[in-house]
Amino acid sequence: MRIRATVAAVSGALALSALAVPAAHATGDPGTPYTLNVSFSTVTITKAIKVGTSNKVSAGYSYTLTHGADVDITAQDFYSDAFLYKGSYDDPTAALYGDNPATCTATSATTATCKGTVDIYPADGDLKNAWAGSWGVAAEAVAFNGQNQDNPADMSKVGYKDQSGLGSTLVQRYSKLTVDAGPEPVGKGKTLTVTGKLSRANWEDHAYHGYTSQPVKLEFRKAGTSTYTTVKTVNSDSSGNLKTTTTANYDGYWRFSYAGGTTTPAVSATGDYVDVQ
Repeated sequence: MRIRATVAAVSGALALSALAVPAAHATGDPGTPYTLNVSFSTVTITKAIKVGTSNKVSAGYSYTLTHGADVDITAQDFYSDAFLYKGSYDDPTAALYGDNPATCTATSATTATCKGTVDIYPADGDLKNAWAGSWGVAAEAVAFNGQNQDNPADMSKVGYKDQSGLGSTLVQRYSKLTVDAGPEPVGKGKTLTVTGKLSRANWEDHAYHGYTSQPVKLEFRKAGTSTYTTVKTVNSDSSGNLKTTTTANYDGYWRFSYAGGTTTPAVSATGDYVDVQ
């Protein structure tokens, strides 16, 4: 799991790592960061992040940072970001961060709009198949206030605040769908055989495998029109393969279309044109 380069780890007291989402910190203890006077709201992020087997995927986010007059968000050692966590925030299964901190632009003396990205590297093992689905969104900020960021001499001078439950998004296993209709050309009123395959990314072996036992629609678009209509629904077999027959009556395009689900995004094959004679 990639550790972000945004909010640097300041000591075991912060416990900032990609596998340990920080909890709230007490104040007053000279060995513990104080609670930074900030809060987070109006978080936006894409509804679904589709991740394949190798390419880096970046998902943009934004949020409003509200802070006290004592917090200097323009300081070089002030950092903030949003991140994703899987499962319980207090005991997460995993977390995903960005390569860089968010960029915060002041909108008033005590508010700012912050923007950044969550960056995912499936080829580096950032994800496991079981983690596909819903992830929570959290945000954090840290002010080092002149302390050494790698080894603060006085932790009580470092301010930190995190906030969970700011939203959610889906992290999904990228899907693919193919189609082939034949014979081509085909006689009017004759039987047309349509085959294809539904597959999705495996984040652990970095290959695409058939997605089994999934309902997939066979759709047809008559030549000269722009809308597909559903002809029937077929289920993918134990290898993700699809096969069905239909009657050819008009020139047009045939395709398979999968509606998607929580772990796997919707996908439609590129239509295969068949000439009916």
